[in-house]
Parts: sequence; C-alpha cells; structure tokens
Amino acid sequence: MTPKRAIVREPGDNYTRCISSHPQRHTVDVAKARAQHALYCKTLTDLGLEVIKLPRDDQRADSCFIEDNAVVFGGRALICRMARESRRGEESDVEKALSEYVYSRRAKAPATVEGGDVIHLADRLISGVTQRTNLAGVEQMRDWLEVEVGAIEDLRIVHLKSYVNSLGETHFMSTAKFVNHPLLRIRETIIVHDDDWYSTNNITIGDTVIMPAGFPRTEELVKKAGFRTISLEMTEFPKCEGALTCLSILL
Repeated sequence: MTPKRAIVREPGDNYTRCISSHPQRHTVDVAKARAQHALYCKTLTDLGLEVIKLPRDDQRADSCFIEDNAVVFGGRALICRMARESRRGEESDVEKALSEYVYSRRAKAPATVEGGDVIHLADRLISGVTQRTNLAGVEQMRDWLEVEVGAIEDLRIVHLKSYVNSLGETHFMSTAKFVNHPLLRIRETIIVHDDDWYSTNNITIGDTVIMPAGFPRTEELVKKAGFRTISLEMTEFPKCEGALTCLSILL
C-alpha cells in the first residue's frame, strides 16, 4: 500500500556526534546534511506524500534517523525502546505526532526494537534480530500490532534494512548474504552486489524507487524490474550509519 504521509526531522546541531564507526565520520558537514535532507523531503512531497516536519532536536545526535522511533502497521504504532541509551528520549515527540493518526503503545524492557530493522509488507512484517532489535522486541511487535512478524537473525549487523528490503508488493532486494532465507521465497528477489550493499536501503513510493546516488548497477536492476528511479545525493548520512529509510516514518 502506498503511504500518504512521512514524518521527518532534520539533523540537529549535534549531528557530528552521531553513533558511528564510519571512517569518514569526522568529515560530517551538518549544513550539507540539512540540504540533502531538504531535497529528500521535497522528493517525498513531489511523489504526493504529506511531509510532517517535527521540531529539530539539537541535543540528540541521531534524532534525524526518525524511522527507528516507531513501527507503524494497521492503525497502530509500537513506540520503540532503542538499544542505545543515548537515543532514548527521541521517541517522545514522535509518539505525540503519531497520536493524531494511530493508536500507540511503548515497547517495554527487556525489549529493544528499532524501525530500521523492520520490513513492511501488505499483510506482515519481517524484522531483523540484530544488535538493535531482540526477540522480546519482535514479540511485542506481534502482540501490539496484531500482525505476523517473521524474524531474520544476525547479531553481527546493526539493522536488517542495510541488507534486505522490499520493493513495493512484487520484489525483495537483498545482498547475497540473505538471499536464500526462507522468508524471502514468497516473491522474486533482486540480488545486490556486495560492494553496493548500501543501495539496498531505498524507498518505494508507488512505481518509483528513491535510491542513494552512486550505484548504477543496482539502479539498472531496479529499472529492469519495472520501476522508475530517483537518485539522491546522500553523502552525509552513511557517515553516521544512516540511509534513506532511516530519515522518515511512512504511514
């Protein structure tokens, strides 16, 4: 189902202090990140979404990665309990914004759960069990959202959607690492070259896939699958271990 809205929040003043092991983290340019974020928002608007902009959070460095704050499905939202202490508190403004559209409940300890681990399908969810989401988090998703949630476990990775994603209702996209997982057998899977793993994290709106620029091999595969593509320069977000889906909650 095509989303109608996107909740977003631009990078704050402390963005350079983001959680990241990226070798270029020290080169993060906040002004450039905000410009790239603004173009991202314009692209969503141009594709017909209502873009809801939350006030900037200048204290919490990772607050622009708003997707991690909530999992929304079927008129309900699970407000996430994020794995890293420094990120807890981001979710309060998100919960307030979502209250206008859905019923919400907060995930509770011992659960940790982050939206960056969750792939949305029409009738189910697929969640990573990773460094950021645990099995208790998956169980609380199932219970509150009242939906089937399949789990792909790999405790070596931060978020599943860095390696596996859904292109609309017809295709998955995956690196070779996960392509044979049983949960992906329900539809055709586009295999992304291992060097292009970052391009797996993209957003499908109708027949259009918004992708990070610089991955022509993946873009060609997406076009061959029948989608139109839009490539956005996103250089300041991988430096903070973030990507396209991280920057919005779609509903």
